[in-house]
Amino acid sequence: MASLYVHVPFCPTLCPYCDFHVVRRAPGWVEAYLGRLREEAQGLHLSYPEPLATLYLGGGTPSFLRDRELVALFQALPWRLERGAEVTLEANPGTLNRERLALLKDLGVNRLSLGVQSFQDPVLRFLGRAHGRKGALKAVEMALEEGFRVSLDLILGLPMQEVEKDLKEAASLGIGHVSAYILQVEKGTPFALSGLKEDPEREAWAMGKAEEILKGAGLVRYEISNFARPGEEARHNLAYWRNGFWLALGPSAAGQYPGTGPVYALRRTNPPLPRWLLGEPPQEEAISPLEHAKESLMLGLRLREGVDVEALERRTGLSLWPLLESPAEALAQEGYLTVEGRRLRPTRHAFPVLHGVVLKLWEAMEPLEVHGRVGTDEERGT
Repeated sequence: MASLYVHVPFCPTLCPYCDFHVVRRAPGWVEAYLGRLREEAQGLHLSYPEPLATLYLGGGTPSFLRDRELVALFQALPWRLERGAEVTLEANPGTLNRERLALLKDLGVNRLSLGVQSFQDPVLRFLGRAHGRKGALKAVEMALEEGFRVSLDLILGLPMQEVEKDLKEAASLGIGHVSAYILQVEKGTPFALSGLKEDPEREAWAMGKAEEILKGAGLVRYEISNFARPGEEARHNLAYWRNGFWLALGPSAAGQYPGTGPVYALRRTNPPLPRWLLGEPPQEEAISPLEHAKESLMLGLRLREGVDVEALERRTGLSLWPLLESPAEALAQEGYLTVEGRRLRPTRHAFPVLHGVVLKLWEAMEPLEVHGRVGTDEERGT
């Protein structure tokens, strides 16, 4: 349990595409949030006191907190950090200045995930962002000068966007990491209610351009939506994509914890802010070894490194390769996978159709369904 995610739900604006658990500031809410966070952190630390290799503060907009609130947040976390730990904070460009960056450095933050989304003012207005192109460039410049590792978030494939212009701008800045996402019109968001539709063809073209342009600047596509210089990969997010274990604090935060017996893992998801403040416990979902194996294939094939099926067999106790070998070889013949021993790696042709690739592997695992799920006490013979 070497990774911790902390959810900070407060945002200065509610973007029309966002379906995360976010709220505006209200009188007393931040103070109540910090008090409840401290209680939750102390309880979790008793069970999992090991030092952290990664700490990620996401949101929401953690950088929207005031200076004294940021200090209180870090003081609420009782964990020690390993030497060289990665400490990431999500930030909007408009919430940063030299003084704020100095404070973040003093608090131990060494990596910033900047929600730039675009460098084009019309696109930023369309997305409801509070910053403009100049503000985004200034924030990147200051963060680099202060010695932070910097990652940019970009949204690609928007109707009025000059995709190549945004990508070339990002590639020219000397940053180490770019997360390039396709806009997903989520149910219930203002974009969905306005009737905005996704354009799969334009989106596929945009991601192809991202790989071409960013690779030319030394940013390699190591995950389906993420590009990095060697050594600049998001270590915290790799814990998710490798389907490991991590701690989680805050409203609507979800963590994955070791299970016992027929339960490989427990996924615990906190309630939204009002109920979380009242101390409502998280919902728990039991993950069986087979469910873990299926999720590991789904998540791991998002990564260029792929999935080590032999290691997955050791973790789960399941005999997977006899079922996966034939469909994996067939997918390799079609150009979607490379098979190296018992490691499966996606090719660049797999990324646009990854859902179908994973489904074929899952179908091959169907003989394990009865024995791989958790089941009831009666089914387990207890």
